[in-house]
Amino acid sequence: MSKRLNPFIIKGYYSKEYFCDRENELKILHRNFENNANTCLISARKMGKSALIFRFFDDFKRDNDTICIYLDIYQSRSINDFINLLAEAILKIFQGKNLSGSKFIRFIKSIRPVISYDPLNGSPQVQFNFQTDEEKKHNLFTLFNFLESQGKKILLVIDEFQQITFYPEKNTEALLRTYIEQLKNIHFIFCGSNQHIMNQMFTIVNRPFFGSTRLLSLDVINRKEYLSFIRLQFENNKKSISDEALDLIANWTMLHTFYTQNLCNTIFSYHNRNIEINVVKTSISEVLKENEMYYYQYRQFLTTAQWNYLIAVAKEEFVVQATSQSFIYKYSIGTPANSRRLLKSLTDKELLLEVQTHESSNYRIYDVFFLRWLQLTY
Repeated sequence: MSKRLNPFIIKGYYSKEYFCDRENELKILHRNFENNANTCLISARKMGKSALIFRFFDDFKRDNDTICIYLDIYQSRSINDFINLLAEAILKIFQGKNLSGSKFIRFIKSIRPVISYDPLNGSPQVQFNFQTDEEKKHNLFTLFNFLESQGKKILLVIDEFQQITFYPEKNTEALLRTYIEQLKNIHFIFCGSNQHIMNQMFTIVNRPFFGSTRLLSLDVINRKEYLSFIRLQFENNKKSISDEALDLIANWTMLHTFYTQNLCNTIFSYHNRNIEINVVKTSISEVLKENEMYYYQYRQFLTTAQWNYLIAVAKEEFVVQATSQSFIYKYSIGTPANSRRLLKSLTDKELLLEVQTHESSNYRIYDVFFLRWLQLTY
């Protein structure tokens, strides 16, 4: 008998059985797709954005008229990288469809790619060697045109879309927007974890993608729904968990998806049949110990002022007024200008997260485990 999977997934997506809630977000994605409206999906890192996309793809498994393609451009550094990754994503989908796969290979041979396969996982790798900007534009249009000509609906998700703003080709946004607005059969979901840049791209009037999508923000999962899900996963595996243990999990992880899943994964890995608060505390100590070396590395590449500022934010847990005299005086930060400078540099490094509410914006340590480690250590 095969060993049952730990139900608290911390990497990838398995099935609906291990996916919690997001019913409202799924309804919005379906509504946008059915009404031919592109979506801009924004969330903090590790909030479950990619898992939501693959859960959405799950609903199209039996739909032969829709092709789902996922493209992660986080590692891309230029439009050339973007084109290579797009070609690889298309080839990965179509290589299993004999006729369409052969058709795609014949199609892109006209633009002279080098096609190889990863020796470890067998996934296709495509490399174009462009000589001019015009070749890049032509080949990008050619790839989109192939998808457009399939006679089916294409659902194309571009993850970490904010990366295009760092490309040396400064016209990338305008170029993509020009091509995309001509496509009728391709539905786009643009995902991003840099909330500031993504908001600028899609909400500022003079940016190419302004007004081109419907915005969807991904927040923490509803507390009641998440704790019910956690309890159910334990019960399905003949384990019980107390209300006090559940409350500690929720409060300690702030219900930030990855950290909640990670802690629950550790708790589940113990052989205890009855999960009480002491098991949660033991698991907390374990995950912090596992990550401690990463936190020491953070200290190595930060200035003393930046490190002390992180400690100050951690002690407050949430900072609403970073330039207030009380905050600056309490932690010997210096001046409001110095606080603003440190805040910006640490937010740019994604060590601090800006959390927007109806009333205001506040800041906390991005990595919840790092936050808790700072609180316990200092």
